[in-house]
Amino acid sequence: MDVLELARWQFGITTVVHFFFVPFTISMAFLVAIMQTIWMRATPPRSTRWLRLTRFFGKLLLINLAVGVVTGLVQEFQFGMNWSDFSRFVGDVFGAPLAMEALLAFYLESVFVGVWIFGWGRIPPKVHLATIWVTAVGTLLSAYFILAANSFMQNPVGYEIDEATGRAEMTDIWAILTNKVLLITFPHTIFAALMVGGAVVGAVSMWHLVRGARQPELAEPDASSDAGAFRTSLRIGAVAVLIGGVGVAVTGDTQGKVMTEVQPMKMAAAEALYESQQPAPFSLLTIGTLDGREPVYQLEVPQLLSFLATGSFDAEVEGINDLQEQYTEQYGDGEYAPNIPVTYWTFRMMITAGGLAAAVALWLLWSTRRGRAPTSRWALWAAAALPVLPLAANAFGWIFTEMGRQPWLVFGLLRTGAGVSPGVGAGTVAASLAAFTVLYAGLCWLWVWLLLKHARPGLPDVSAEARWGERGGSDDASGGAGRADDADDADADRPLTFAY
Repeated sequence: MDVLELARWQFGITTVVHFFFVPFTISMAFLVAIMQTIWMRATPPRSTRWLRLTRFFGKLLLINLAVGVVTGLVQEFQFGMNWSDFSRFVGDVFGAPLAMEALLAFYLESVFVGVWIFGWGRIPPKVHLATIWVTAVGTLLSAYFILAANSFMQNPVGYEIDEATGRAEMTDIWAILTNKVLLITFPHTIFAALMVGGAVVGAVSMWHLVRGARQPELAEPDASSDAGAFRTSLRIGAVAVLIGGVGVAVTGDTQGKVMTEVQPMKMAAAEALYESQQPAPFSLLTIGTLDGREPVYQLEVPQLLSFLATGSFDAEVEGINDLQEQYTEQYGDGEYAPNIPVTYWTFRMMITAGGLAAAVALWLLWSTRRGRAPTSRWALWAAAALPVLPLAANAFGWIFTEMGRQPWLVFGLLRTGAGVSPGVGAGTVAASLAAFTVLYAGLCWLWVWLLLKHARPGLPDVSAEARWGERGGSDDASGGAGRADDADDADADRPLTFAY
């Protein structure tokens, strides 16, 4: 492989792996914030259940956040290592939202999550609650600014080309932050993230419920028992997955129409629509020729693609071959269709994985109705599969988004081959690709191992902190926190650490 292919593989691998952690962090931060808010408002013994859940899932959030930060550091370094010509061309535009993310959003996350970790029993309870909410809001801001940069690559706005330097220069930051692609991609991404966090909460809770049902001594029905708490969290997780699934479907429909407007080739490739049709059918299955230029066999739903692409069942949708001719005339000779099998199948795998996750979540709600506790082997399989499905859907969605934009780095402005670093050899990129692949594989193993290690023991004992929260209804830090002279309250001063 040449430098371009190696650089693309490296960025693709590191980006997909990093995005395992992003939706987990966004959604889990909000779910933990909601649990802590309910704890602050609930009364004993019910409040104990919510505090235990807050501490338990808060620990999983911190594990994910720590590993996610490490994997994210590599992303921006690659713009200088392997994609320096891209950085030179759009740095003035692309760098602005990334700087906002680092200086504003990431600052909020890192500072306030630290206060949340070490603030248990040390600061007023209401102030402590505010820190996890600020952390959650910070994750949303991070997502927004990063998606603003990516949306510029999909639909460049708010810039002009400097004829003297040949570079894109920003002229309107507001246009970049209100890009039509961004305004629909952001909610779509957040709803997809909600499915991930809900799936993790639901899966862990289901595993503990099955374990408790098989060991009756673990399944006492009182409000503070593990069984009662995990039944509550399971239903919260399942509802979050379903809400996220509905949101993804609604925003995805709008996103498809925007995509058809700004990148019609991506929509045609997603459906393997080779020739323009009016009305256009939706392809359930298409098998094409080896060169990807013509279909051999198609299984279709009449008129559905016209509606998905435009909102009208009778509208015309442009096909791959017609768009190739238009782009050749507009941009010059070249291949302007992306890899059709990749875009076609990742689009369908994204939808299938997301739909299966919603179906499993619905089954979890049904299986735990009216106080039931599942005991079957199917429940364990469902618990194992549930977190994987929305993670896979997110990964397939990003592969489709980025591969469907090819051969452009910035659509209509900069081709992918023109963005690679000119002074970097194939051997250098191959070495870094191998190193990052091994490193990321190790980090993924560590991530899963830590999550499993800290999920297995169950809910922590938080009796001291429960008293802190109850007494801390006044915002008196000294009155709300346990002191060292009270032996029973010693744990209230301990931060939320992995050793807790």
